Amino acid sequence: MTKRCYYEVLCIERNASDEEIKKSYRKLAMQYHPDRNPGDKEAEEQFKEAAEAYEVLSDREKREIYDRFGHEGLNGIGFRGFSGFEDIFSSFGDIFEDIFGFGTGRSRSRTAQRAGNDLRYDLKISFIEAAFGTSTDIDVVKLERCHECRGGGAAPGTSPETCRRCNGKGQVIQSSGFFSISTTCPQCRGEGRIITKPCSRCKGSGRSPVTKTVHIKVPAGVETGSRLRLRGEGEEGEFGGSDGDLYVFIHVEPHEFFTRRDNDVSCKIPISFVQAALGTTIEVQTLNGAEKVKIPRGTQTGATFRLKGKGIPHLRGFGRGDQIIETIVRIPTNLNKKQEELLREFAKQSGEL
Repeated sequence: MTKRCYYEVLCIERNASDEEIKKSYRKLAMQYHPDRNPGDKEAEEQFKEAAEAYEVLSDREKREIYDRFGHEGLNGIGFRGFSGFEDIFSSFGDIFEDIFGFGTGRSRSRTAQRAGNDLRYDLKISFIEAAFGTSTDIDVVKLERCHECRGGGAAPGTSPETCRRCNGKGQVIQSSGFFSISTTCPQCRGEGRIITKPCSRCKGSGRSPVTKTVHIKVPAGVETGSRLRLRGEGEEGEFGGSDGDLYVFIHVEPHEFFTRRDNDVSCKIPISFVQAALGTTIEVQTLNGAEKVKIPRGTQTGATFRLKGKGIPHLRGFGRGDQIIETIVRIPTNLNKKQEELLREFAKQSGEL
């Protein structure tokens, strides 16, 4: 019997994406599944044909060989077509779980290692603390092994009972028409045992919340959005699994004088129009204290001056940014009679009046 083109079987184009291949196969598997077509041999054959086509086209290497050499090319690498329902479930477990409501039956053992969950903490610090770094203690609430039941989940003096549905195996056999598969026991959820008298402290989970104080060192140069990772400070792992990590997200409070731009800090300094016209020396506040800055004659509003190395330390390197000073020329609003006369005389001398 001549095999049909796999692309024709799945009703897709030759340039179909992986998602399109999967989507088409899922539709055909739903349509021709023997449980939905009892006694229909033709539907069963179409189901097998679609499974074989998907097995080839979903595999990059097999698809490449098929595109170049057709069915003969697949025969050359030992591919013999439909591989049987057992292999279908091991290969396409995610699809069959979507279609039939159960997976390939991989049970989880209570003694299997499980890594602890990661935790998040949002830390608010000042602008100056962000610039130069700081240290602080924070309180973190997390789950750790219950000291009451020692992590077993059962009330002290009692023990879990063997699950009667799966006899402690953690798996049950489910039949679906012409095949049977092993699935996780819904009664014990793969544990193989059931806690009939749970611990009053942890409610049978084996873990209970505790508050732990963690010391944090915030490096110089962090900014809002920076993230610190403290390994092993998350929730405790189970059955020898690794502990989770604690992620500290930094939030920097704004400063009333400084504004940050990358590693530079900027500030605005008001000067009088006389200082702007004649030039002067002013005192400017920096992150490290006051600095004197020379303002030249004729300085206009918006003029900037730079103090090298007076900005934010680089987070991952040496050196610091700069401080950028922007001048704002203040215009007097309440002139007395003498001041007004002098200004008018100045205007006449300048040819403005």
